[in-house]
Amino acid sequence: MTPVATVRRPVHHDMTRTASSSVPDRRLLVAIHDVSPRSEAAVDALAARLERHLGGPNFAMLVIPDHWRQAPIAGNTAFHARLRNWADMGIEMFLHGWCHRDETPAAHGLAGFKGKHMTAGEGEFLNLPHAQALARMREGKSMLEDILGRPVAGFIAPAWLYGEGALAALDEVGFALAEDHMKVWQPRTGRVLSRGPVVTWASRSPGRIRSSLWFSALARHALPILPTLRVAVHPGDTTVPALLSSIDATLARFVQSHRPSRYASLLA
Repeated sequence: MTPVATVRRPVHHDMTRTASSSVPDRRLLVAIHDVSPRSEAAVDALAARLERHLGGPNFAMLVIPDHWRQAPIAGNTAFHARLRNWADMGIEMFLHGWCHRDETPAAHGLAGFKGKHMTAGEGEFLNLPHAQALARMREGKSMLEDILGRPVAGFIAPAWLYGEGALAALDEVGFALAEDHMKVWQPRTGRVLSRGPVVTWASRSPGRIRSSLWFSALARHALPILPTLRVAVHPGDTTVPALLSSIDATLARFVQSHRPSRYASLLA
C-alpha cells in the first residue's frame, strides 16, 4: 500500500500558516474528488500537495463506493483502513454518488445537454428516478459510515449534477450538507450556506485543459471578494503539469485572504 500522508496526528480544527487567520469569516474549502481504490496513488499525491498549501489536512475527500463498477470499497479492508486514517486526521469525508457513471442518460433536452457537455458520461444522479437515487444514497451513506465509524460530512453528486429525483432523495436521507457548481446548501431545510463557483480543472481534452487554466487564472483575480472560496481537484489533474502549476498558483493566492476551513464550519 502507498504510505499514509505526511501528517501523523489527528487534526480536528482549522489550521493556517498565512495572514488569512486574521479574517476567520473568510473560508477556503478544498476537496479531492473521486477517491477510490482505483485513484489511490493520485489521491496521495494530491493530499500531500494540499497539505503543503493549507498547513495540514484541512480539506475534504469525496468517496465513490464503486467507481465505474470496477473498484468496490465493500470488502476492501486495506482501503477501509486508509479511509478511517484520513478521517482520523481531520479530513472531512463526503459520499460522492455510488458509481460515478451515468447509467440512465437522457437523449434530449436540458438533461441531455448537461450529460453530454458538462461531464464525460459521469452525471450519475442527473437522470436517476427518485427510488434509485434514494437507494444509492442510503446504501452508500450506510456503508461509508460503517467503515468510518462516524457520520459522513454530506453528499456531493458526481459532476455536481442533480436531477429532480436526486434532489427529492437528498431531503429524505439526512445529509448535513450538499454542494453543486454554484452553492453549498443544507438539504433538510434548503438553506443556502455559500454561493459562488467552484474552481476546478479538467484534464480529459486539450480544450478542457485550456478553458480550466483560463478560468482559474480569472478566479485568482476575481473571486477573493467572496466570503467563501471553493476549490476542487481530481486524480486526473496529476497527469498534466500545467494543471498542477495552476492548482499551486490558485491555492497560494487564496490562502492569502481566506482561512483553510471545514465544510462543517458553514453550519456554525
